[in-house]
Amino acid sequence: MDDPRDIASLDRLFNPASVAVIGASREPHKTGHEILASLIRGGFEGKIWPVNPKADEIEGLACYPDLTSIGQAPDLAVIVVPKPLVKGVVEECARVGTKSAIIVTAGFKETSEEGERLEREILRTAQRAGLRLIGPNCLGIMVPKNKLNASFGGDLPEPGVIGYFSQSGSLLASIVDMARAEGIGFSKCVSMGNKADIGELELLRYFGRDDDTRVIAGYLETITDGDAFVREAERISRTKPILLMKAGETGAGREAASSHTGRLAGTQQAFEVVFERAGIIRCESIRRQFDYARALADQPLPAGQRVAVIANAGGPGIMAADALEGEGLTLARLADETQARLRERLPNAANLANPIDVLGDALADVYEFALGQALADANVDAVLAILSPHAMTECDATAEAVVRVAREARGKPIVACFLGAGRVARAVEILHRGRIPQYESPESAVAALRIMAKVNRWRNRPKRIVRLFPVNRRKVEQVINRTLRRGQSEISEMDASDILEAYGFVTPRGQVAASADQAANFADQIGYPVVLKIWSPDILHKTDVDGVKQGLAGRQDVMDAFDLMMYRIPKKRPDADILGVLVQETVAGGSEVYLGMQRDPRFGPLMMFGMGGIMVETLRDVAFHLAPLTAEEAREMLASTRTYQLLRDTEDEGRPAVDLDALAEGLQRLSQLVTEFPQIQEMQITPYVVGPEGTQPIAVDARIRVAEA
Repeated sequence: MDDPRDIASLDRLFNPASVAVIGASREPHKTGHEILASLIRGGFEGKIWPVNPKADEIEGLACYPDLTSIGQAPDLAVIVVPKPLVKGVVEECARVGTKSAIIVTAGFKETSEEGERLEREILRTAQRAGLRLIGPNCLGIMVPKNKLNASFGGDLPEPGVIGYFSQSGSLLASIVDMARAEGIGFSKCVSMGNKADIGELELLRYFGRDDDTRVIAGYLETITDGDAFVREAERISRTKPILLMKAGETGAGREAASSHTGRLAGTQQAFEVVFERAGIIRCESIRRQFDYARALADQPLPAGQRVAVIANAGGPGIMAADALEGEGLTLARLADETQARLRERLPNAANLANPIDVLGDALADVYEFALGQALADANVDAVLAILSPHAMTECDATAEAVVRVAREARGKPIVACFLGAGRVARAVEILHRGRIPQYESPESAVAALRIMAKVNRWRNRPKRIVRLFPVNRRKVEQVINRTLRRGQSEISEMDASDILEAYGFVTPRGQVAASADQAANFADQIGYPVVLKIWSPDILHKTDVDGVKQGLAGRQDVMDAFDLMMYRIPKKRPDADILGVLVQETVAGGSEVYLGMQRDPRFGPLMMFGMGGIMVETLRDVAFHLAPLTAEEAREMLASTRTYQLLRDTEDEGRPAVDLDALAEGLQRLSQLVTEFPQIQEMQITPYVVGPEGTQPIAVDARIRVAEA
């Protein structure tokens, strides 16, 4: 839920009645001068107070030596003084009662430990006074609707409905410049800088309840509180699209990983599924972000994936059809009535199916008619209008027709692709003014439609219901606490088996033998072949001491293997407390898969599923998802891999199909375990052997790494 304190304080930041520029300069090329000039040039209608002890007047405004001499507390202070003076200025802001400030000055935690220490001191001062901060090391903010340009990012963009926050000031300046050229408007633009106080989480919350913002977009390099950010994004995405560029991914967290689980979890794919869970659209470029934002800001969402394409040339229509198939959308099948009405008006040579080819000599009225008929068809969810500028084409009039039809579209989106340059330039401007998203290629237009359909699907997905299984939490607590008290980070194999069984997993049948005869007797009971494993809480990696023997097919083999282990291993590990040898069944048949989890320091437990054995790394056919998992999400994880098809196709190989429901349940049980025990940092179950329906999957081996939570 929103923090009312945060909301009220950010309202004051974005809607100030007065602004003081502390460090305003008379020199035109100084940052302090540019920010003051931007406020004036933008037409800010509130009070503007330059503060500079060495000037009486700047840009026609009376200048003050300090904040106190103004006699009033400005709603917003923009601080552009040298770094050593910033702390004193923030203290003065606190004394006079200013409640919001932008620290443009750089040289803090982004440069040195001393700078980080100073930034923390400034933040403590601000927090004691209830003073909210943007920055330091930032470009500033822009609020076009209020004519507020408290930045050095160039002129204000047009007012619009896109709220934008960026961790890079330079990138934000570039985005604003591009947006001005393309007629894209913003509700608010924020350069966050070092995020000492206000960061992406609070801005996400604010934009989520801001009536002026319909689309949230941003550029991030780091996410401070990933778990909270995902929760907020998941809530807000149900009403407002979130479009993010995310850069700067490093191997944070992977260095601590003790197996291939950690290496797999560090991939870009893992980060993408985190955004997928939250309903965030990840954009790989500024161009894509603009394409998606324009469509989501200016058009209604399509009810489905069925698209009608109208073009005056066959080639671009075919390109659009190919793009639709590639993006997972479909060409709408036009109703017979629609085709009949088109036949009455269009030339005989026109293609009446979809794509609708109105031919190269089509004038604006023909486009308008075809658009209207397509939008009226119940089988159509969205329309793409493509125009190629032939000699007789009425580019401007056709753009005006598209705008007119869109006003009567009854909740269905229209996007346009007017191909060309000079001949369509004015038409493109008409489309922009009419809030029709215009794209330079059919592929870009179709990509935007795919995102619109995806947003609609995400909003209409069923409520997430996480199943909780009856488990023995007390047993797991005992094992983990005992391991941590010993100063160990890896759970022993015998304890790992106890943890698995406590959460409903089936492990291979086995018994610990204290003698060779006892081992052979146990093997007789279990059935051959069997596996022998040295059993010691002090030996975590059994293969390192030759402590695993597989494929033992008779009594003598078992006895010989037992004697050899008990002779050699105490010499290799005289410090180890050896309790005996585990005699374990050999798990045969079924399909081997991999279940895993890596706890991300930002987002929590990240679940993994893939092919068993070394193939999980060799093929990189791995699905990721944030825990906790619903049953639907577990099935989606399975279905998103090539492994899934292999598991379904076992019947073609003469084997019964794998019980996919049981496999999905295993993922859910693991998800519950790692969610309920934050001490588990990393876990893998491999192989996890899954058989046909009616059989229990078996967790053959598990590796668990823990740490104090």
